[in-house]
Amino acid sequence: MASPPLLLGPMLRHTDETSASVWVETAEEAVVAVRADDREWTSRTFIVHGHHYALVEVDGLAPGSVLPYRVFVNGEGVWPEVDSPLPHPVIATLSPQRRLRMAWGSCRTSVDHDAAGNRSHGVDAMRTFALALSEDESLRPDLILLLGDQVYADMTTEAMQEFIRSRRDIHEPPGKELKDYEEYAHLYSLAWSDDANRWLLSTLPSTMIFDDHDVRDDWNASLDWKKQMEATSWWHGRIVAGLASYWVYQHLGNLSPSARAQDEIWQLVAGHSGPEELDLTETLDAFAARVDQEPRTYSFSYRRDFGDIRLVVVDSRAARDLTPTARALVDSTEWEWLDGQLEGGIRHLLIATSLPFLLPIGLHHVEAWDEAISQGAWGRAAAQIGERLRQMVDLEHWAAWQNSFQSLARIVTDIADGKRGSSPETVMFLSGDVHFSYIAEVDREGGGRIVQAVCSPVRNPLPILMRWFSVVMSYGLARPVGAIVARSAKVPDPPFGWSTLKGPWFDNNLSVLQDSPQGLELTWHKGVVEHDERHPRMEEVSRIVVAPRGSAA
Repeated sequence: MASPPLLLGPMLRHTDETSASVWVETAEEAVVAVRADDREWTSRTFIVHGHHYALVEVDGLAPGSVLPYRVFVNGEGVWPEVDSPLPHPVIATLSPQRRLRMAWGSCRTSVDHDAAGNRSHGVDAMRTFALALSEDESLRPDLILLLGDQVYADMTTEAMQEFIRSRRDIHEPPGKELKDYEEYAHLYSLAWSDDANRWLLSTLPSTMIFDDHDVRDDWNASLDWKKQMEATSWWHGRIVAGLASYWVYQHLGNLSPSARAQDEIWQLVAGHSGPEELDLTETLDAFAARVDQEPRTYSFSYRRDFGDIRLVVVDSRAARDLTPTARALVDSTEWEWLDGQLEGGIRHLLIATSLPFLLPIGLHHVEAWDEAISQGAWGRAAAQIGERLRQMVDLEHWAAWQNSFQSLARIVTDIADGKRGSSPETVMFLSGDVHFSYIAEVDREGGGRIVQAVCSPVRNPLPILMRWFSVVMSYGLARPVGAIVARSAKVPDPPFGWSTLKGPWFDNNLSVLQDSPQGLELTWHKGVVEHDERHPRMEEVSRIVVAPRGSAA
């Protein structure tokens, strides 16, 4: 059977007041056209490892416009699909008069949405939101921010394993994990091709950043971890495929038109005028290998401004400095960029980092202690135990990189105190990864509020036993005991304290952040099955308004 002309997408990616980008994967070489408002924009495909892609740059739009659009591949209409029960997809540009509304979350596995899938992985919160939006346009956010683990390259589903078995011996390394670009391409197809989520991503702008499972659990947790991986027969192929496919499927669409124009890979695409389809395979593989070994040569972080709200999306995985004497969650080049984005003079500063900056404080102390002993605070034998603990129970968030944590804590305190321009009402970290959700705030009396919000998972709940483990590690006795052991390893105290405002809860969630006159309103939503497994009802899990300090809200 011949493949349909459109294999994946369209995905509506970076969208601003006057432009939008539409990403697709096609079955063969093609000219892809987007038509809206009696206009047409086109792009030729490029090829990576036998797969064909295009990103169509749609420009000259009016701010605040809502335009139904269609996609054509070599002149054939391919989207929206004929007889689709879902609404026509639209390109909705930003309006300077509209307050920011953003959906966000992290950690989503791709299994079927039938009773078995819902029983094993819970109801997909993103798909639930898609169905609710299809019935109520008033729910539409300006974009959706996906904060890591969009795909799981190491914890594969039965459907992914079936594909792996069709092309290699699954009993040979790397077994059920992904090996190469072809397998990544199939994994992304599984993640984004079900009906409701595919429609959602075609009509709602998306922006993304990776976390560890997009490549492998504990990716770049330490130099020891990296040496273990590099000693295998398969890791080089995996990291090259992971980063190359990430550039194609996720990072390219994050870029604004001006950032794309400066991107070293996109310049080759935009500048290609030959008769043959541009093959980026060798170039992209070499780029991925270089970025893995020399992360300072490329940045996956980026920034978005929405009026007087700034969103800074931080790569906290690929840009690490693993040198034992200079450990940093973001290396010096990335840090210089990040430092330049973090300033006052705006109303709200949103810092999106897949790993929570403010963990529950008991867990924070435990991770800081583990880093210290892993680095030799208690001797060589304890260091080996600390390294095993770090990898076994994922003790590698910001707290486990104390130099980076302390430096960023000082910066956000200065911002909130008005030392980097006028103080924002809120400095808010948005994070995922930990598979439970909560909101915490730094204990302080004056200046702007410093808040940590977490939404995790979208669809990958912790087993009950692991939930209890997370609570024990994070709360109750973990706080005083963690502080004692951290001090015993001479870990410096955090520059401030913080407390949980709400949480934790363990549902599959998608959160919505709404800028309102009262402050930043955050809601978390889950899916509830009543009669039809594939059509869950959206239910609110929690709500909080982070009001400006001194406000009556």
